[in-house]
Amino acid sequence: MTKLRALAVLIVLAALLSWPCGKQIGVRGIELAVTFSARVLTDNLFTDVTYRVRTSSSLAPIAEDNRVVSIFAYRGRPLLRDEYQPPVPTSKWEPGKEYTFTRRIYVPAFIDEFDPGFRGTEKLDLAVGLASASDKNGGPGLVLFRKKLRVVPAAESPVIAYLSGWYDPEADPGNPDLRWRWTSQEARVVIDNPGRDALLVLRGSSNPAAVPGQKITVSIDGMTMEKFTPDGGEFERRYAVKKEWLGTGKDFELVIAVDKTFIPAKVTPGSNDKRELGVRISLLYFR
Repeated sequence: MTKLRALAVLIVLAALLSWPCGKQIGVRGIELAVTFSARVLTDNLFTDVTYRVRTSSSLAPIAEDNRVVSIFAYRGRPLLRDEYQPPVPTSKWEPGKEYTFTRRIYVPAFIDEFDPGFRGTEKLDLAVGLASASDKNGGPGLVLFRKKLRVVPAAESPVIAYLSGWYDPEADPGNPDLRWRWTSQEARVVIDNPGRDALLVLRGSSNPAAVPGQKITVSIDGMTMEKFTPDGGEFERRYAVKKEWLGTGKDFELVIAVDKTFIPAKVTPGSNDKRELGVRISLLYFR
């Protein structure tokens, strides 16, 4: 860890001791507490978020099943959004009860340590609310909770080097933050061996219309981690990687392979894309 990163972590650890629990926004009968599994919040981080809802005797019945919407904004712009139905529908919330649920989120890399104005930490504005089916503005709906979160740069992660079987990175013209890389039938990367247990996350999608029943195989140094068929095309797979699986070398090889590929020019009317495509990977996380 660099001196700058270590200093930033120490600053935030001290600040954590004085953080408020978050501002309640005056929704009668509902109190919401939000906590994170990560002791220190960084960018480029997977962390569990636990929501603890307490209702009081003054809770008025909620007529419909609202969605919980969590928006993390950076400098006024949404950085990530998590929208979901709580395990117990809001229409069934009762006075004097407690409801707890946990979500796993990914905080993308967004901190620029080389920005002249950077002072070791950044802030994210978290808003959590209840949104009905009629809410179409993309906001958090009826806000239950707001809090400013201090975030430090992620500690240096193992280097990931893309080898064979990958096409050039692409981005959505309407949202340059949305990026991905297509694989061919077999795509390889080499990752620095951290010498410890780690978390591997793959997020992506297949094209079930072009390759129905496509099977994806994920392996590390020849050891198969999993074979799976994406349900509906989209997928996110998480692997708790044991250090013993990585051997004693300075790095290891990760392979993502598919049993079927497709050529867009042959299956999509009007397409001139003659690449042989496997799956689209939007996130390859190892930390």
